[in-house]
Amino acid sequence: MKYFVAGGTGLAGSAICRKLESLGKDYISASTKDVDFKDYSQTLNILKKNKPDTVIIAAARVGGIKVNNDYPVEFLNENLSIGTNIINACFELKIPNLVFLGSNCIYPKFTEQPIKEEYLLEGQLEDTNRAYAIAKIACVELIKAYRREYGVTWFSVMPTNLYGENDNFDLNSSHVMPAMLRKIHEAKINNVDNVNVWGTGSPRREFMSSDDLADAIIFLLDNKHNYDVINIGVGYDIALKDLTKKIASILGYTGRFTWDTSLPDGTPKKLMDSSRLFDMGWSPKIELDNGISDFYQWYIKQ
Repeated sequence: MKYFVAGGTGLAGSAICRKLESLGKDYISASTKDVDFKDYSQTLNILKKNKPDTVIIAAARVGGIKVNNDYPVEFLNENLSIGTNIINACFELKIPNLVFLGSNCIYPKFTEQPIKEEYLLEGQLEDTNRAYAIAKIACVELIKAYRREYGVTWFSVMPTNLYGENDNFDLNSSHVMPAMLRKIHEAKINNVDNVNVWGTGSPRREFMSSDDLADAIIFLLDNKHNYDVINIGVGYDIALKDLTKKIASILGYTGRFTWDTSLPDGTPKKLMDSSRLFDMGWSPKIELDNGISDFYQWYIKQ
């Protein structure tokens, strides 16, 4: 079995590569530095050249609330092109195994919790990342269509909020966990007694180490199932105010926090129902406190 990881240098992709490496698997990864996945001929050629049996699509343009909200055209166009080009190239080359990484933001903003896979398309999306979500949904639906029309066994996974090695710490485009960790770290080392934080702190989010995500994806590839969409989460969430306190405690920061309530919170609660995966026998291995501690140690070494 030969694996191809599209987006192998990013947060999710690099974790998948580390997992494959630890298992001694034959794999190759490619990032946007190696190939422009927005170009179909380049996408087709790199897959044809490497002849993988399994393709994992972790390539995407990603970012936090602000950058999603500021650049909807780029987020929609780029993610739609990347996803559909790889999916269609896999079909043209008759690649038997394909996993597409979606996102928990594809689910409706106001939906029953925990969020089941069948809630997709049952309500309004969160406006701040609507463009990104629509691109991801289109790719999920394309895979469903290939399954129905051509009988392929490809599937999509919906990861919850991730953190880990090779995360993005740019405060203009990062997600909540790396942004908080960087702000608190810098306040600590610069003896700043107050940290400004986005929103109200009331939204609840579910966080998972990217290494747990990688473990779950390989588990799903190794264990036969008939699901077209599978949530991957840890089964519990935390309010962002409590997450901030937890990070501060782990980093040893004793200052105050000022929440800027003029900035949007996004979806009030996102807790995934991962019972499909759990019922197959998989469970997360990295508890949140340990995961944040390891994440911080990696960050300061950079």
